[in-house]
Amino acid sequence: MKPSDFLDVLKQDGLVQTVAEGIRTRTHQRIRLKNLSGSLDSAVFSAVHKAGHCSHIILLHEKEEAFYFLNDLQQLLPNRDILLFPMSYKRPYEYEEIENANVLMRAEALDKISAHPDSQIIVTYPEALSEKVITKKSLISNTFSVKKGEKLDREFLEEFLQTYDFEKTDFVYEAGQFATRGGIIDVYSFAHEKPVRIELFGDEVDEIRTFDPGSQLSVETLQEVRLLPDVQTKLTQEDRQSLLEFVPPHTRLWVKDYQHAIDMLEKSFEQVEAKFHKLEHGIGLSPEKLFVAPADFSSQAKAFQIIEFGSRAHFNGAHIIEFRSSAQPIFNKNFELLANDLIERQMDGYSNFIGAEQQRQLERLQNIFQEIQPQLKFQPLEFALREGFIDHQSKILAYTDHQIFERFYRYKAKERFSKSKALTFRELQNLQPGDFVTHIDFGIAKFAGLEKKEVEGRQQENIRLVFRDNDLLYLSIHSLHKISKYSGKEGTPPVMSKLGTDEWEHRKSKVKRQVKDIARDLINLYAKRKQTVGHAFASDSFMQAELESSFIYEDTPDQGKATEDVKRDMELPNPMDRLVCGDVGFGKTEVAIRAAFKAVCEGKQVAVLVPTTI
Repeated sequence: MKPSDFLDVLKQDGLVQTVAEGIRTRTHQRIRLKNLSGSLDSAVFSAVHKAGHCSHIILLHEKEEAFYFLNDLQQLLPNRDILLFPMSYKRPYEYEEIENANVLMRAEALDKISAHPDSQIIVTYPEALSEKVITKKSLISNTFSVKKGEKLDREFLEEFLQTYDFEKTDFVYEAGQFATRGGIIDVYSFAHEKPVRIELFGDEVDEIRTFDPGSQLSVETLQEVRLLPDVQTKLTQEDRQSLLEFVPPHTRLWVKDYQHAIDMLEKSFEQVEAKFHKLEHGIGLSPEKLFVAPADFSSQAKAFQIIEFGSRAHFNGAHIIEFRSSAQPIFNKNFELLANDLIERQMDGYSNFIGAEQQRQLERLQNIFQEIQPQLKFQPLEFALREGFIDHQSKILAYTDHQIFERFYRYKAKERFSKSKALTFRELQNLQPGDFVTHIDFGIAKFAGLEKKEVEGRQQENIRLVFRDNDLLYLSIHSLHKISKYSGKEGTPPVMSKLGTDEWEHRKSKVKRQVKDIARDLINLYAKRKQTVGHAFASDSFMQAELESSFIYEDTPDQGKATEDVKRDMELPNPMDRLVCGDVGFGKTEVAIRAAFKAVCEGKQVAVLVPTTI
């Protein structure tokens, strides 16, 4: 079942409809939602957030909880852009310890609130809310907009970026950098998750595209882009206000524990004042200019409709909506106990849902239930939540696989850029002159830095490679995919290649011949192996599924594929021959244990040679 279908089921709950109506009409200025167990709080929010045309701020206890709640929302609302508003400093007033990624997320949130104030979902926590932000007026005046089809003075844009401390580099891979190459301008603005590439045709903007900073390949075409500088450093002297003053007044404020938020703001402000007084006189703005005092927060929060959804109430006279829910029980991996619980709920008219990050987990559960309780039915959810819950009002049961199997569950951050064997621009930046690289066409050389050359009247960035006898090769940066960092025996420098000779081609040909010889031997070996009959193991049993579900960490995609490949080999009637490779700590032993257990279940002995850990 998809998230939207699950939320449609939840929307039928009368209490959820009451919450939605109260938020839409703003009948009550203070609403308290009682007894929301597990992830029912995030599920209820997701089901009602479309009830009114407004933005929402969700204030959790602390950073970790905010990330888990954010992860729930991203699972339940996969097509919505959920904004995280984190704290930018590791320590206040220590600008060298600013978290650059967090600054990017804060700036991105401010930009989106400014551009679309009526449709944002912002997840935050007290320490992050304690930092003031620049005013909307300052944000607009310090933002440069570029539209497709409009005129753009490249020199003016360069001057604007340098004025706001953007670093000019050969290529961009992190926020606050820009690069120019002929009619192309790459900018990594603080308003966007990915950098943008602006292509000019004369002095007119011809194309605007986001691109992957690792591969430099285009991702999405845009009609307009807003370039925003680092709002935490360059604009420190600008007037500042709290986030509650920045967002529109019809924003709904969801608070897990209002008193806890006040307590944390007081603690943060005291720490800020103590740090400020230790600084030399006159350095930095006073705490009141940069941080929110608890009294100011309380005064500003009064203007908003506040929905309390934690276990502790703060406001008297709030409209109370009480749910009848309970947390997911603990089964200690006792599947008979779990099956009995689910069958009882099923007979009582409950809709049973079980969510998992991987389809394989749901299949394991179905296999287990098929053996011990065939009449049991549950609806699989194609996503996972941080905690399961039972809603007794609407008779909805939503369990999570990681709690059933007592596995560690970690919130998922945004996707990382994948890396290939070819050099990425980021790795190129980290290469030092003298490092060995391999060119696919010319062989082994030393990297000698970057150098600009004029090609057909245009300045172009080139990679400088030094071969044997100091032969030089200038490689266009667009041919970066042809070189890779040399990897060979440690402590032994490689023999560098000579340009203008057939040496490298001979070496490649020799290797190809050797590979063909090895391949020929392997083909003969595997032909004999195919003709030999071995033991074909049966398909996975109930015990196999139970063992595989007992590991506390979820398999990585590579682990899952390796396990399936090994078991598929074992189930064939031919002798198997498979080697599982991987770095230390990447989970090879877990794959081996699964295969060993499969063999033991059919009465076979398993020998374990050379333990991986001594």
